[in-house]
Amino acid sequence: MVTSSNNATPLMQQYLSVKSQYPETLLLYRMGDFYETFFDDAKKAAEILDITLTKRGTYNGEPIPMAGVPFHSVDNYLARLIEHGESVAICEQIGDPAAAKGIVERKVTRIITPGTVTDDNLLAERKDNCIVCVCSDQLTYAVSYINLSSGDFYCYEAETPAAFESILQRLRPAELLYSENFKSPELLSSYTGLRRRPVWDFDYETSLKKLCRQFGTRDLSGFGLNGISIGICAAGALLSYV
Repeated sequence: MVTSSNNATPLMQQYLSVKSQYPETLLLYRMGDFYETFFDDAKKAAEILDITLTKRGTYNGEPIPMAGVPFHSVDNYLARLIEHGESVAICEQIGDPAAAKGIVERKVTRIITPGTVTDDNLLAERKDNCIVCVCSDQLTYAVSYINLSSGDFYCYEAETPAAFESILQRLRPAELLYSENFKSPELLSSYTGLRRRPVWDFDYETSLKKLCRQFGTRDLSGFGLNGISIGICAAGALLSYV
């Protein structure tokens, strides 16, 4: 994905500046009555949404891929993107185009991910909207999950790949976070909505403090979490994300 604004028009400079803040997120960029996507985002959106891939201007001598959807029906397209495991940032025009002396001001006003969406219009029918976070050490796999619609929040530990896979298959996550040092990434390859997270998000002491603060307790013994340190790491990282 292009993130440098060298040799770009003012409009594309603005787009690239916004996109650089959300490199792993599909950016819907409001332009009049449409939300447009550009570069790799446009190719991805065109494939998932079955919309036309066009071109707008050039960048460094190459045509810029573009694909757009009407603003009045954006929820329909958002639901399909979420169903495919995509996270989406919506960039709105916040200035008055008629009053703008140059490029109208824009900023991201909403970020939607498969696991954190709670809008009924964007949720698949009869499907739990579950976001899962996993990590591991040399001996143990940890799984934590939260359903923002119901408020359920749990964590588990598993000692074998088979037990770990069984938990994931039962949860059917809409979004799956994993530590960048996770020991068995091949076990995650069949899932959509994968998000790699930095190792420091899974620090035990930090996770423990976050969980105790969230639940208003001095320790987690009342939740049956004594002795499952890796599970606490996964739960803390998940809490940080949501």
